[in-house]
Order: sequence, then C-alpha cells, then structure tokens
Amino acid sequence: MTLQKMQQTDGRLGTAPRLALPPPHAGAVYCPGALAPQMQQNLLEAVRKIIAAAPLFTPVMPRTGKPFSVRMTNCGALGWVSDRAGYRYQPTHPQTGRFWPEMPALLLSAWRDLGGTDVPQACLINYYAADARMSLHQDRDEEDFAAPVVSLSLGDTALFRIGGTHRAGKTKSFRLASGDGFVLGGAARLAFHGVDHILPGTSTLLEEGGRFNLTLRRVTRM
Repeated sequence: MTLQKMQQTDGRLGTAPRLALPPPHAGAVYCPGALAPQMQQNLLEAVRKIIAAAPLFTPVMPRTGKPFSVRMTNCGALGWVSDRAGYRYQPTHPQTGRFWPEMPALLLSAWRDLGGTDVPQACLINYYAADARMSLHQDRDEEDFAAPVVSLSLGDTALFRIGGTHRAGKTKSFRLASGDGFVLGGAARLAFHGVDHILPGTSTLLEEGGRFNLTLRRVTRM
C-alpha cells in the first residue's frame, strides 16, 4: 500500500507528515508522531485527572453481559457507554452518576489540527492492558457521520487494523505508537477497525504499562 503524504499542518502537533490511505481505505489518515514527547506527557497528566474524577469502568456487551477486555471512561459533554441495555451516549458516568469532566484544551487543539470540524462532544478513553484487544467494529452510534473520528495513542504500541465499510473487506494493519494519531473521515468514517493486540514494553510513558487510546467524536448533527 502506498501512502500519500498530505500537506503539513501548522506544526502544533509535531512535525511528522499526515499520510492519507488510498482506496479501499480512502478518507483515513495515519498521523505518526502527531504528539511530541512533552505533549504526550501533558496529555497523560490530563488523562490522570480525568480518571480521578471519572474512574475507569469495565463495560459489558449488550444482551450477553460479556465484559470488554478494555476499561474505559470519557470526558466532554457526552460519553459513550455499553451495558446490557445497549450502546449509547449519555452525559453522566454510569457508576458515579456525575457529569463527565470537561475536555482538556490539548484535545480540542488535536481535534482541530487533525481535521475535526465544529466542536467534539465526546472523548472516549480506553485503557488497554497487555492482554486487551478490540474486535473489528464501526463507530456508528452518532446521529450523523459528517465529522471525522480522531484517535490519539499514549503508551505501548498497538497493532491496529482497518478494513472497509463491510466486515469481510480487505484490511490493513498499522503499529500505532505513543503519540500517533489516526483519523477516520470521508468514505472511511464507517470503516471497520480494531486492535488485535498490544506490544508490551514498547513505551515507558505509562508506569503501569499498557496503552490509552483517546477517541474524539462529534455526536449530534452540526
């Protein structure tokens, strides 16, 4: 696969290129090194504060109640949750009942610089321990899909896989390292994607090891 180098942004999120994927993944953009080391540290500190106010919880699958292998929390006006009742966005933490913490300015900046439109309403924070994974899925619980999904990685490298808009389509894998970004927009907004596994010990950013993935989304129609 040949990746097309896109025009550089203003540099606020590092100096690495933005690499556009060709068909059948057109609309997806791989952003290696989007966050410089100090920005990663700053964002991690912000994530720690979010977790202190809105603790990580283990979601379960609708109907079956099978627990996810990741733990998660959210920040922003809305947060994504999953339980026996289904997938949805809501303004409060499912366990504490409190509103989600505000979204840090660094995340708002990342959203703008990596192609987001309007204002993101939700940032889902998934914590992947060494044995965690995420099966191929689509992000389709939003009201419309005009705005892209912007994802940022902190910590150990993940083997990330993206396909097309049909589950059986051809897939491509990337090693997303700490500080990397990935954008699903355009035709790839509804691409199937997932995390096959984590590569333990590939980063020293998190003392406990593992990986945080931060996924910013616009939920309601603009």
